[in-house]
Amino acid sequence: MAVRTAALCALALALAGQATARPVSYEGGWTLIEETDRQGTSLWVHYTLNPELSLGLRSEWDRQNDVVLNTVQATWLVNRWFGENYQANVYAFGGAGLANGVGNNPADPGPAAYAGVFADWETRRWFTSYQARYSDGTTVNDQFMQAGRMGFAPYVANTGAIHTWLMVEVDHRPDNPEELGITPLVRLFKGGALLELGWSVTDDQPLVNFTYRF
Repeated sequence: MAVRTAALCALALALAGQATARPVSYEGGWTLIEETDRQGTSLWVHYTLNPELSLGLRSEWDRQNDVVLNTVQATWLVNRWFGENYQANVYAFGGAGLANGVGNNPADPGPAAYAGVFADWETRRWFTSYQARYSDGTTVNDQFMQAGRMGFAPYVANTGAIHTWLMVEVDHRPDNPEELGITPLVRLFKGGALLELGWSVTDDQPLVNFTYRF
């Protein structure tokens, strides 16, 4: 029993180095997240109040609809599982704030909110995740999106080394001209820094995500 417990603890520490992009960090930790995909760009700063809850400020620009949304977002770790060689997580998140039109969108500022779920499962070699989000408001209207990822590590890196993942993201956005998006990407991370670079083959748009955990 002691050996099994020690093995699970070692796995938790190993996978924690891969958890840089997760929406709940260690207690008292700050995380900066920038995300750019085929739909929009966002900047998010959050503080982890306890191992199950983070609270932060999020600003996002929906380039498809010329809308800027500024919110306070809370994220809750619903459950976490450890197996002999894997870790899995389920999160729930929600945000509320103001949205306003920019560029060619003359919409006045108005209230907006969103809610969603995020889940992932990974070993040191394989990774898969799923996210769904629903948004509504006087400016953003009724929107739904979902996205899934699958990926693998071409090599298993030691702690402190540069980790590399090759992934494919498939997202579904019913309101977009191209409802289904396919984006191959590469993930690189070391310590508290993570960088993702990819390109949507359906929209001919870049994916650039950066995360830094303080």
